[in-house]
Amino acid sequence: QVQLVESGGGLVQPGGSLRLSCAASGFQFSIYVMSWYRQAPGKERELVARYSPFDAVTHYEDSVKGRFTLSRDNVGQTMWLQMNSLKVEDTAVYYCNAVRNEFIYWGQGTQVTVSS
Repeated sequence: QVQLVESGGGLVQPGGSLRLSCAASGFQFSIYVMSWYRQAPGKERELVARYSPFDAVTHYEDSVKGRFTLSRDNVGQTMWLQMNSLKVEDTAVYYCNAVRNEFIYWGQGTQVTVSS
């Protein structure tokens, strides 16, 4: 059974940091394009960061460049999103996503709230 389980969300003050985790199981993690998305209230879900194993390139959405870092462990089948210098506008539900051809998997999401 395929599972993507996010954790690590919470409430943090502006300028703070959080590290999200995505634990994957039930599929061959290493050959999937893995991404973090987020969805803020009243807004569409947007891509935050994406890693492709085909070219070993990580893409970041412009607003998070230099602040967020995506990393992954193929052996442990885990992906992380280190988020530094958090801003109020980073508040959203963050989702883990895995894609390979027609196979698309989502996690349940983890809430990140940045507020003073």
